[in-house]
Amino acid sequence: MLFDENQSDPVYTADPDIERQLAAFAAEEAARLGVAADPVQYRESVSTRFTRKQRDTTTLLISGLTVAQDYFVQHALMGVGYKVQMLDCPDNAALQVGKEYGNRGQCNPTWFTVGNLVKHLIHLRDKEGVPTADILEKYVYMTAGACGPCRFGTYVTEYRKALRDAGFDGFRVMLFQQQGLKQATGEPVGLELNATFFYALVKGFFAGDVINLLGYRIRPYETVPGSTDAALHESKELIARTLAEQRNLLVALRRAGQILGAVEVDRLQPKPKVAIIGEFWAMTTEGDGNYKLQRFLEKEGAEVEIQPMVAWLLFTLWEQRHDTRERMLLREDDDGRKGLKGKDAWKKLVGLRAGELAMRGFFQTLANAAGLGGYKLPDMDEVAELAKDHYDRNVRGGEGHMEVGKVIKMVKKKQVHMVLSVKPFGCMPSGGVSDGVQSLVTARYPELIFLPIETSGDGEVNIHSRVQMMLFRARQRAREELDGVLAEQGLSLEEAKSKVKGTRWAKALPHAPHRGIGTAVNTLLAALA
Repeated sequence: MLFDENQSDPVYTADPDIERQLAAFAAEEAARLGVAADPVQYRESVSTRFTRKQRDTTTLLISGLTVAQDYFVQHALMGVGYKVQMLDCPDNAALQVGKEYGNRGQCNPTWFTVGNLVKHLIHLRDKEGVPTADILEKYVYMTAGACGPCRFGTYVTEYRKALRDAGFDGFRVMLFQQQGLKQATGEPVGLELNATFFYALVKGFFAGDVINLLGYRIRPYETVPGSTDAALHESKELIARTLAEQRNLLVALRRAGQILGAVEVDRLQPKPKVAIIGEFWAMTTEGDGNYKLQRFLEKEGAEVEIQPMVAWLLFTLWEQRHDTRERMLLREDDDGRKGLKGKDAWKKLVGLRAGELAMRGFFQTLANAAGLGGYKLPDMDEVAELAKDHYDRNVRGGEGHMEVGKVIKMVKKKQVHMVLSVKPFGCMPSGGVSDGVQSLVTARYPELIFLPIETSGDGEVNIHSRVQMMLFRARQRAREELDGVLAEQGLSLEEAKSKVKGTRWAKALPHAPHRGIGTAVNTLLAALA
């Protein structure tokens, strides 16, 4: 580069000789690498051809939610005519495969989920001897897609890039929104996105939520180690068979509740209640992707409050209702993809509200059948109101304002002793919330024990150590809370246990009304009432 002395201000101009050398070098490298001399816009090669004729010989691979939900969705879709196989919960081996074949700029969930799929296909090819051509022809991966200020919008491209580099170029990755009801050829599609398909998904999702909530509620208080997991295994097998055979799900859940209700518990153990929130996949997975935090917390003496998938679905409906009301204020209807041009806005709002009520009613019906008493789904209007002074409700990405609103609600209503926010390293939506806005929330509510952590696939010892330090404070509060109630009632712990023994509150399923934070306090007060 040359300095132009004729200019009053310092200006640099290109040296023509250097530019010629760079151009020549670029041409030589392009020729050596077999790259076209004239660059063209990259176009992703997308193979989604999956016809109805192929359905009987094609296996849908699924993963990405909790183990119970993946298992139930597998059997629910089998019940409506699909061949389905759930992948294992992503582990560190999947992470290494994801890093080997994936984009280095991606976030933790991408490495785990992409690597998990590629690892499975490599196993089929190299260990089971399935020819690559058969893998491409007889397997399809089904996942969700999205846009927005998050790398989740590029997941599907990362799947295809990693699959290509691993030797599976052309493997079909199907997104819900990509697949219409007809192929371009006019042939019926293999993946029919109709009411039957989505009802099967919803049954798998919600049944998984109910069983997970029961498991995390009972297991910390079991008196016989492993008895809850044994009951959960039996219950999951029963529900899976019911879904696959399209029998009555309520009957299966009622029987599952009886199985889980037989677990012996001691609820007067002062355990800190810890809520796990954050980026959807990081807070949901039960494997190495979040350092097995749920089980780690239980091992350290905590009761874990998980976030059910139904809450996220309710949040998406709230977003649509909110956006519709905002669009109604425009001077003319917008003609965007979700605009109101040519639509009846009030009819849309009524439909969204009806959908929300139906979703709540269906979940509550399943919960009641299984004996999940006392569990209340969040009021999304209340959550939005609590968050409005801290987070703009029009800002989207991840869980948006819901993550902030949930934390404020938890501390104001004394629902948990501690909140653990989990997100991938560099996660834009959740990282901005947890590390930014939540610092203001913790300043305004100093009683809140809040710990944000980032997952990157390594650093498990460091993360567990940080959790242990904060959990020490939460454990103290749970102990002090129970001691305070015992002192008020003039009881020793042994006398309190004798008061609870023989009552319905000594059993696994009944859930005491909320009067304090800890389960031990609520159980004792219910027994004394």
